[in-house]
Amino acid sequence: MSVHEPPELFGPGFTRDPYPTYAWLREHSPVHRFTLPQGMPAWLITRHDDVRKWLADPRLAKNLERFLPEEALPSPQLRDVLTRNMLASDPPAHTRLRRLVAKVFTARRVQSLRPRITQVTDEVLDRMGTAGETDLVDTLGALPITIIYELLGVPMRDWETFRKWSVLGSDEQSTGSGEFETATEALKSYTQGLIADKRVAPGEDLLSDLIVTRDNDEGLSDDELVAMVFLLLLGGQETTISLIGATVYHLLRNPDQLDLLRKEPERLPAAIEEVLRYDGPAMNASMRFAVEDIEVEGVAIPAGGVVFLGLGSAGHDPEQVPDAERFDISRSGVKHLAFGHGIHTCIGSALARLEGEIAIGRLLDRYAELRLAVPPEELNWRPGMHFRGPVELPVVYRAKPR
Repeated sequence: MSVHEPPELFGPGFTRDPYPTYAWLREHSPVHRFTLPQGMPAWLITRHDDVRKWLADPRLAKNLERFLPEEALPSPQLRDVLTRNMLASDPPAHTRLRRLVAKVFTARRVQSLRPRITQVTDEVLDRMGTAGETDLVDTLGALPITIIYELLGVPMRDWETFRKWSVLGSDEQSTGSGEFETATEALKSYTQGLIADKRVAPGEDLLSDLIVTRDNDEGLSDDELVAMVFLLLLGGQETTISLIGATVYHLLRNPDQLDLLRKEPERLPAAIEEVLRYDGPAMNASMRFAVEDIEVEGVAIPAGGVVFLGLGSAGHDPEQVPDAERFDISRSGVKHLAFGHGIHTCIGSALARLEGEIAIGRLLDRYAELRLAVPPEELNWRPGMHFRGPVELPVVYRAKPR
């Protein structure tokens, strides 16, 4: 890519491997102006220190309704559930929502899930058997799906339908389409019914606890509860599926690192952190808006301007990480931004890490042979501006001899 060559953003080549483009941007256009599909200008910030600073700067806000024109907003029927969650809110609304959720989504609660996560992982691997070929995105994807549905208290009889709706409702490429609207409306209607049921007969699940939790006698409204379910589904399913898939992919693409991890399984937490830095499930933080005229790296962004913060680019910044393009699970002390920074840091990061560690650990413990079933260039990756991860990951596997 030459100095004068405009970088490709969000096209097929970028989807396969965005990091050469990010490297070009960090060097030549660290605050890069581009045009959104809706025709609006936007700015992408790519250097680590800038990304970290602006993730926590209140001059960038999250409230869509305050800044986006009517034609760019979700439809009125869906606006409440897509905008009344922590991710799309600013203080003081965000402060209240996060405090209520933090009361029930605690570190202790996450750690209490360890036995169940291990059990579900082993059940998935039991179904795989001792040898064969499978799509690990689909196979191991059953783990985060099961855990988040159980955590929310979704009856098992509804899981298949609930999954179809939530996949369509989280698909960046279909956002705004009739299919997206229909799926999201169906998911909203179902969740409203689930909330009504749990108000009458609460269970031992996160949604029941969210319904009854209070802060100064104020709880979550039904719209806020539905919006919270949408947010937890997105974070609890898609990003964790991508994290597990990317971890397996990069270990298989780097056999020296896979061998090191097999010999020293205590490095597993560090391996997960390296994947989060190197190729995490969130390419960019969700869009923000300049509250006032700002300047970043000498580039003026006007009030109301749409800003994207490049989490993926920040993880490859050589000013932050030496030899950043090398995948190395023996790194220590690297501070990545895969889960964000500041008040919007991902509240489910501990759960994602725990599921990733258990899934990868049990997989490698069971299977002596694990390799890609197709050439890497034939794999498809999630398109879009926010999420990254393999769409499928066909592997050949063989169990250790007993």
